Amino acid sequence: MAIVQGLAPLLPDDFTAEPRVHLGTYCEIDVVDADLAEQYEYEVRVYDQAHGRQLVAAVEIVSPANKDRPESRRAFVTKCAVLLHQGVCVSMVDLVTTRNFNIYTDLLAELGRSDAPFATRSLSVYAVTCRCRKIGGIPKLETWAYPLVVGEPLPPVPLWLSDELHVSLELEASYEETCRVLRIP
Repeated sequence: MAIVQGLAPLLPDDFTAEPRVHLGTYCEIDVVDADLAEQYEYEVRVYDQAHGRQLVAAVEIVSPANKDRPESRRAFVTKCAVLLHQGVCVSMVDLVTTRNFNIYTDLLAELGRSDAPFATRSLSVYAVTCRCRKIGGIPKLETWAYPLVVGEPLPPVPLWLSDELHVSLELEASYEETCRVLRIP
């Protein structure tokens, strides 16, 4: 909710941000294997109200359940890949330090891409924004990836609302507000 509150004043009037928490079976994408359907989701979705409530961006908060089994990681990657193929900007925030997997590199592998700094080091916590768009008629994947360091401030990441329009997702401010509300020192 802190992310939604932080985005609200930054978004143009025709855009809205909404939190989503889903615990249990994931049914939004077709999943053949029932084991893949068990997910815990924490996300913020941004909609363009002027274009029929079109989903334009999703902020995916990686949970320990998203990283606990190969099936869970694959389901999360599939969900993000589907969103990207639909033209939705996807930002992932992975603060899970108890599971040493990098879902971002898994997503890139699914899309036939790689990110050299992440490929050469084992980075399990990060923030990243990805978007697919056509440049000169050619589909391109653009990424903004930031390794995270425990104890250091979280970086701002771009959240693209259209090809030309983005706002800054202020992760550190959202984190600090969440800690304040939950009374975490």
